[in-house]
Amino acid sequence: MPDDPGLVRQWRLLKILGSRRYGISVREMAEEMRVNEKTIRRDLQLFANVGFPLEEAVGDHGRKTWRLRSVGAEPELSFAVDEALALYLGRRFLEPLAGTFLWEATQSAFRKIRACLGKSALEYLESMAANLHQTVIGASDYSKKAELIDQLMIGIEECKATHIEYQSLQATEPVTYEVYPLGLVYHKGSLYLVANSRDHEELRHFKVDRIQEAEVGPFPFQRPAEFDLAEHLAHSFGVFHGDGDICVQVKFLAPVARYVQESKWHESQQLTPQRDGSVIGEFRLSHTEEIKRWLLSFGCNAIVLEPDKLREEVVRESRKLLAHYQSRIGKPVSSKP
Repeated sequence: MPDDPGLVRQWRLLKILGSRRYGISVREMAEEMRVNEKTIRRDLQLFANVGFPLEEAVGDHGRKTWRLRSVGAEPELSFAVDEALALYLGRRFLEPLAGTFLWEATQSAFRKIRACLGKSALEYLESMAANLHQTVIGASDYSKKAELIDQLMIGIEECKATHIEYQSLQATEPVTYEVYPLGLVYHKGSLYLVANSRDHEELRHFKVDRIQEAEVGPFPFQRPAEFDLAEHLAHSFGVFHGDGDICVQVKFLAPVARYVQESKWHESQQLTPQRDGSVIGEFRLSHTEEIKRWLLSFGCNAIVLEPDKLREEVVRESRKLLAHYQSRIGKPVSSKP
């Protein structure tokens, strides 16, 4: 794959070096990776600098070969049962990697753990697995999007303009956009591409599930030096992003107050307990769409105090919901129990 970005190329090169028992020459690596020898030498130097157990050997006629010593050689790679337990049980949390070049390697590692543990230890782990469950409600399946995700990663890694075929939630047909991809975000079981869209002339978030095709073009783009993915999302209540600076104040009534206090919902949150058992929550956000949906999930136990616009939106949504129920049963819904 001549278009491999540095990360993917180096990952494949490490795999080759680790699998060649008698080593491989720079020329052979370059031919197999379909890059020039200078690129291979640069990668080898990087591996040596960061401490990979890289060995150089000189054979007949001065032929130099390279290989990676087994990680079991120094120091010995071994796990206590509890360490293997933690790694093995944690495998389900790596499912967001499905469809990426990392997925095959993680599955191979877990197969080796299973092979080393033996039947009795494996049965023990499987019995323990029943005590740890990850819900997958609404989670995306990327097992069939390997090539698409690789293309997005190439665009991000190599700073190359990328064409994506995208069908938004409201659209009836997909549209092709040229984007400058800056990063991927995993949120609530789904991947989102953060990219500058030339068509929209602004930074946009594209849900990967809705990207039908992705192709990296030959033209590079200048990645903004000041761009930081975490900082970019710091004022978002998820993945919706805006340019505002909005102070949201909400009163969470006693039935949900403890639940709200148990978790960190946003970096800016300030939760102040009240004498009546309620909690006043304050958030500074750039957009209110996602927090509106979150607040509606609390029903009558979350009351928007500020801003007025958000409170009015919640009221409209609540009235629409009430109207749907009224039309369903053919009469007004009483507010009395």
